[in-house]
Amino acid sequence: MTNIEIEGTKQTPAISFNASTGVLKLSGRSIPENTFEFFNPVLLWLDEYNLVAKDETIINVKLEYFNTSSSKYILEIFKRLKGILNDGKKVSVKWYYDEDDEEMMETGEDYQDVSGLPFEILVIED
Repeated sequence: MTNIEIEGTKQTPAISFNASTGVLKLSGRSIPENTFEFFNPVLLWLDEYNLVAKDETIINVKLEYFNTSSSKYILEIFKRLKGILNDGKKVSVKWYYDEDDEEMMETGEDYQDVSGLPFEILVIED
């Protein structure tokens, strides 16, 4: 299975999902003009990865900002990861936020509650 690598821009996050290591990274800003068009290939990749998932999958999320439509797709990513967890494999989310961004910390806590995934909410170290 191939990895998915999307370079970040001012409007779209950087995405690096590695099927061979089980390490997934999502970082930057997410305010794409067409959220479906941007995130759909990522969701399709996760559907495929779900069939061959590593024993442990870790997703590192370091988003500085995302809009409402992006938040729905982030939740979809977490739902697919929950499917891997439900298959008996280990999945963990490392949710990073700037120390002075309480809203992003609380958003991570909300995703943790809604997704049912194990989260670590971590301050970004400079």
